[in-house]
Amino acid sequence: MRHIAIIGSGPAGYYTAEACQKAFGDDVRIDIIDRMPVPYGLIRTGVAPDHQSIKAVANRFESVSLSDNVRFVGNVSVGSDISISELQSLYDAVVLATGAPADLTLGIPGDDLPGVTGSAAFVGWYNGHPDFADLDPPLAGPGAVVVGNGNVALDVARILAKTRGEFDGSDIAAHALDALDHSAISRVTLLGRRGPHQIAMTPKELGELGRLERAQPFVASHHLPHPDSDAQLEPGVRKSVGHLRNFAIIEPAGKPIGIDFDFFARPIAIEGDGKVERVIVERTRLDEDNRSVGTGETYVVPASLVVACIGYRTPPIDGVPYDKARGRFANDDGRILPGLYCVGWARRGPSGTIGTNRPDGYMIADHIVADIGDGAGKDGRAALDVLLDTRKVEVVTFRDWQKIETAEAARARAGAPREKFVDVAEMLAAGHSEQ
Repeated sequence: MRHIAIIGSGPAGYYTAEACQKAFGDDVRIDIIDRMPVPYGLIRTGVAPDHQSIKAVANRFESVSLSDNVRFVGNVSVGSDISISELQSLYDAVVLATGAPADLTLGIPGDDLPGVTGSAAFVGWYNGHPDFADLDPPLAGPGAVVVGNGNVALDVARILAKTRGEFDGSDIAAHALDALDHSAISRVTLLGRRGPHQIAMTPKELGELGRLERAQPFVASHHLPHPDSDAQLEPGVRKSVGHLRNFAIIEPAGKPIGIDFDFFARPIAIEGDGKVERVIVERTRLDEDNRSVGTGETYVVPASLVVACIGYRTPPIDGVPYDKARGRFANDDGRILPGLYCVGWARRGPSGTIGTNRPDGYMIADHIVADIGDGAGKDGRAALDVLLDTRKVEVVTFRDWQKIETAEAARARAGAPREKFVDVAEMLAAGHSEQ
């Protein structure tokens, strides 16, 4: 019998479990360990709450969890409740699927002022992540700056601009919905250090901005390259640039919120008297290698909120080699040390979609098949249960999670699929209740 522990219950973790299940059949026991009492990682707390169709992939993972040889072990923190070396002594293979949940910082003067936040924190706030439920972003001022030109930046801008009614059917956290309903923000500025041809925004998400009830996107026509140059672009990027061209020619509709795409712009300082009041921006240009370089021209964008959507990193874990420059675990194609692997963002850095993690998980499963043979006679989950019981860790099983899920559905506002618990103690109470 082989015993495999997967740390992290997001897409990378579940795809790896699915792949190992198919590779080894009945001769494997897989424990998916997560520090949260609830599974699915970024599907639950990273995907925008108004994109419910994307979250449906969780149904696939549910069938994996309900199989006989895969188990969800929630509310277990690797590093404090149990160490990596202890897990390696219990399991034939340990796979780190911890993602990249830590925000990169802007690294400019004033980026520590109140009112500056990273996208992981801001997205976690409106998605009901317990770590960020108390974020309380400042929404009383008229201006917000979102730094980045990817889909996360689009999500943040869209969420800031929507009406309460436009969140019908979503699972946005109640505290965020109420705060956004009373927001005074009337101008959202998206800062991108390069130009329209270099955006990482997909057509579907860009198109949504053109259909908002109270907000209108704006693009300065002089930032757009000559239309003939669009032919060189990949089809998806070309379609996205087409949306930007439409935004540039549509007449102002008098909507109360404007979303400005400010290309060739990078923040160089954030200023204010004890809080964010303005962002100092430098105009950029592209060099011959399409890298952005400063021009020395600066201007001011008033703002009370700054959300940095510039990337993420994987937090280090004691005893695991770490690539500080890349913000991920040091690995050779997913192998870290004998019996220790990483997958998904923890392996390759924060890139790709949910589906990108599927081939990643299957690749790691192939490595495990090649490396561990018939297993080393380790005790696996039985020994883990004894150890966690000795340390009085309150483990949450998948059946417990289903109780949490049922309770969240029962407390949902009209039309919403759920109202998430944002407190771990409340999750544990619901999971261990008698139903």
